[in-house]
Amino acid sequence: MGNENYLPPPPGEKVSGRTWLAVLSSLLGAFMAVLDIAITNSSLKDILGALSATQEEGSWISSAYLVAEIVVIPLAGFLAMVFSTRRYLVVNVALFLVFSTLCGMAWSLESMIAFRAAQGFTGGVMIPMAMTLVTRKLPLKKRPIGLALFGMTATLAPTLGPTVGGYLTELYGWPSIFYINWVPGVLLMLGVSAGLEKEPMNLKLLRDVDWWGILFMAVGLGSLTAMLEEGNAKDWFQSRFIVTAAVFAIAGLYGWAWRGLTRKNTFIDLHILGRPSFLIAGVIAFTTGMGLYGSAFILPLYLGQIANYTPMQIGLVIMWMGLPQLFIMPFAARLSTKLDNRVMMSVGLALFAASCFMNTHMSADTAGPELIAAQVVRALGQPLIMITLTNFAVNGIPPNLLPSASGMFNMMRNLGGSVGIATLATLLTNREHLHSARVGEAVSLYEPATQARLEALSQNFASKGFDLATAQDMAIKALDNVVRRDSFVMAYNDAFLVLGIALVSCVVIVWLSKKVLGGAASAEAAH
Repeated sequence: MGNENYLPPPPGEKVSGRTWLAVLSSLLGAFMAVLDIAITNSSLKDILGALSATQEEGSWISSAYLVAEIVVIPLAGFLAMVFSTRRYLVVNVALFLVFSTLCGMAWSLESMIAFRAAQGFTGGVMIPMAMTLVTRKLPLKKRPIGLALFGMTATLAPTLGPTVGGYLTELYGWPSIFYINWVPGVLLMLGVSAGLEKEPMNLKLLRDVDWWGILFMAVGLGSLTAMLEEGNAKDWFQSRFIVTAAVFAIAGLYGWAWRGLTRKNTFIDLHILGRPSFLIAGVIAFTTGMGLYGSAFILPLYLGQIANYTPMQIGLVIMWMGLPQLFIMPFAARLSTKLDNRVMMSVGLALFAASCFMNTHMSADTAGPELIAAQVVRALGQPLIMITLTNFAVNGIPPNLLPSASGMFNMMRNLGGSVGIATLATLLTNREHLHSARVGEAVSLYEPATQARLEALSQNFASKGFDLATAQDMAIKALDNVVRRDSFVMAYNDAFLVLGIALVSCVVIVWLSKKVLGGAASAEAAH
């Protein structure tokens, strides 16, 4: 397939309605695929109850989707070249809808995990393909609009996932979170079918491609994601499963790197990491993925565990992270063509970090209303990051390397999300133990203040009809629960502090890059 298939239209060319239909449809698909990562989180308790599974077993319902998705993302650009973008997208969406329906009809945990993996393998295709269509189909002057919309799929979907999932589960039951995919899915198939031209298949590429490289990549990324997702639940390297996954991850990633850098017919060009602006974009995408998925992971967890919020109430708080972005995105897209993107990204990272630091002073009484200000600050920062980040990723990339750039960029962001969630889950566990031990030392049974508190609690329980010995036991348990609750709150504060520091550190990395402008201003770099 020649380079002309990858060339974007000339800068001044008018974008047809058909092209916009194809691009917008693909963006809808990317939004749906990212939304489905988090949509099960708020409904997990209902799903586990229906499938008679434990919390630990149920973590694979999310992990299976993520593992399959991260494996297919780097492959998507190559497979689109083989089967043609139009055919590849339509077939994958059709399969995605079938597997989504089967998830809703799952009869056991094993069947759910298998269908979720298949759903992730077909849904993951939509994320890099949306970015590829934006960069291939839109002229440079219109590209910032497309990249802004792509950025919205990356930031809005993880925040709306728990909201949509909680709302649907409460009204229609948990299977509805899978059946709802039919609405955007059918629209996507119709839009892509009408908007993209038919292209011939290029099956001979399958004969020449480096199949060993694909195998190494699948084993390496799949094992790494599985290790990260399951590490905390299985106590990391105390588990034989985690040790085995780590060995396979190292061997697979090393094999992929070796094959990718020494052979010509690779499915994704790893030399793209040698481009400074792309490498910087990849590092920041990884860190932003940690922040994006990490904050979307710990905030609902905090609201559910400490504030005892229902999925619906959690969704209403998380919504404040998403809604303001709808108004900021168009302004940010326009600004990215006029202002040095390093400035915009630095401001965005600083705002995102500031929102995390605002959440480091929580107490057991902190609930939704007190968290809204931090959510709004985060919503102001995320669009500035996502728009400029995609500009960094595609700046100066030759047209024939755009599918590779799209695959690597989206893989880095999702991998960052997995690392972020794994790190934060482990941090919460370890810091809770540490704070429990420290607070426990301070709350000594020999302290007069502790004895007075226990006496008051005992009398309270005794007044409700319990005998003295039972009332005293209940008082000690109640005090222990307060200590544990406060220890968890301090652990959540530590988690937000780590996220804030990681995001601030990226501001330094941004300024290692050359000046970048979005849209038409980057035309010179692209030629």
